[in-house]
Amino acid sequence: MTLSADDLTEGLSRVLARTGMEAPAGLERLTGGATMESWRFFSGGEAFVLRRAPSLEFMADRPFGHDTEAAVIRAAKAAGVTAPEVIAELQPEDGIGSGFVMRALPGTPNPKVILQFDEADALLREAAQDLARIHSLTRDDVPAAVPVMDYRAAIADLRAQFEEAGGDRPIIALGLKWMEDNCPEPCEPVLNHGDYRLGNLLAEEGHLTGVLDWELAHFGDRHEDLAFGCMAVWRFARYDRPALGLGSLEAYFAAYEAESGCTVDPARFRYWLIHRTVWWALGCLKMAQIWRSGEDRMLERVVISRRTSEQELDLLMLLEEDAPEKEKARIIGTLDFWNQDWGEAQDRELVLAVSEWLGTIKDQLSGHDRFQLAVARNALGMVFRNQTTNPAEWDKQLSDSLLAGEYRTDTPELLAKLRLEALTKLEADVPKYPALAVARKKWSGDD
Repeated sequence: MTLSADDLTEGLSRVLARTGMEAPAGLERLTGGATMESWRFFSGGEAFVLRRAPSLEFMADRPFGHDTEAAVIRAAKAAGVTAPEVIAELQPEDGIGSGFVMRALPGTPNPKVILQFDEADALLREAAQDLARIHSLTRDDVPAAVPVMDYRAAIADLRAQFEEAGGDRPIIALGLKWMEDNCPEPCEPVLNHGDYRLGNLLAEEGHLTGVLDWELAHFGDRHEDLAFGCMAVWRFARYDRPALGLGSLEAYFAAYEAESGCTVDPARFRYWLIHRTVWWALGCLKMAQIWRSGEDRMLERVVISRRTSEQELDLLMLLEEDAPEKEKARIIGTLDFWNQDWGEAQDRELVLAVSEWLGTIKDQLSGHDRFQLAVARNALGMVFRNQTTNPAEWDKQLSDSLLAGEYRTDTPELLAKLRLEALTKLEADVPKYPALAVARKKWSGDD
């Protein structure tokens, strides 16, 4: 449901009127948000945020609706979590889709800003404590619609998503097979936030001020929540800080254990680190299909789909820990780049020219439009680099063999083949991804 700012303002007026609040003013789309939209506005001199789905169709396959998400947030806030205050849920008669209104919290969710704070240790400790409070919530505290994860069923669902997406990505196939072989026994489930990471945490002056985006809440293994925020992709520029990009795992675990009274199991933590890396790889891959279907034609979706290569590289770096030293020690060849600098302009040069021109109008835009321009330039950069490298061909036959357990990380030269393909693809898709430089140096000796 694509609505104009005027339509949203009119609908919001109906929402706020039910709570006795003044009509909204200064409605502005916030940047970011790969799944839901966020709009900031003012009412009675106070700031609020509208969180809504891009369409009603988009909510059809979600595990629960915004009414349940709002109830979970209220329960978390009551338990002492730095969650926002939910003011009202949208109703069908409001005419602006599915969502809810929250009171705006201070602080920024921008990882680039947060990672520059001097008080990273304090922020990491507060994040661990908040996560422990989330995990203290019981089934009686939240609506029955919040699901309980079945580990094996979750793996089967991911495997089905993989097959639906073509089943031709060997590294993802290797990860799925590893998960099937190493799935831990179920433990007493706790409430998981489901998306606890930088980008969904608000912070100000080195202190946690809010936990956002509760749409993936579910009951499951506490180690899943602990691991998700420690994935390489969510450390952003601080690959060297494995705990949320803020510090060490030792400090993170210690703060969590002190607040929760529970001991962190490193083996379960590693399992969920791999599980959620596969999950996000497939999540990225799915973005392109969402765009193709017309369900949501947001530009960011097609660009995020190309970030699958980030997760494939991260996943391979995790899985190779189990490989024999002989295979880990193999050095792969240098990357193969192709350039032609004669004759008429090549397709890649046309793409680069358009990207450069877009850069000249950046200062004429603001807010979400400026963000979308940056996304558009990223998309053009991907096309340009894809024309100058020899990206890997996806391999259904090899993927099937890996899923069947016929090949593993101890298969001679398989690891080297997958390393080269992962590097080449990510070099084209996201050359500034922090883990790429680490992997390149480790696997090829190149700086």
